[in-house]
Amino acid sequence: MRVKGSTPTRNRRKKVLKLAKGYFGSKHLLYRTAHEQVMRSLRYSYIGRKQTKREMRKLWIARINAAARMHDISYSQLMHGLKLANVNVNRKMLSEIAIHDEASFAAIVETAKKALA
Repeated sequence: MRVKGSTPTRNRRKKVLKLAKGYFGSKHLLYRTAHEQVMRSLRYSYIGRKQTKREMRKLWIARINAAARMHDISYSQLMHGLKLANVNVNRKMLSEIAIHDEASFAAIVETAKKALA
């Protein structure tokens, strides 16, 4: 007597085809091509979650550097000065302060310059 795995197989394939919804051509219709594309897509999304973090950090650093140079100090000198002054502000918040609150950023820069001197 052979086992017919209809229900689990159908459910597994339906799950893959549901994930492939909206893909071009046969990639959303045929199980085999859909499965290949879904596996590739999941890999891309995993990689993309890591890349987003890198790109955001790069953006914050670029913004901080631009704002710091307006106050005659480089990014690296600013970060070194903040470390010496024991000012623990992360790069995301520093970039937000630089964009939205010029006076506060100027005060942070002065704190860094005093610590360097």
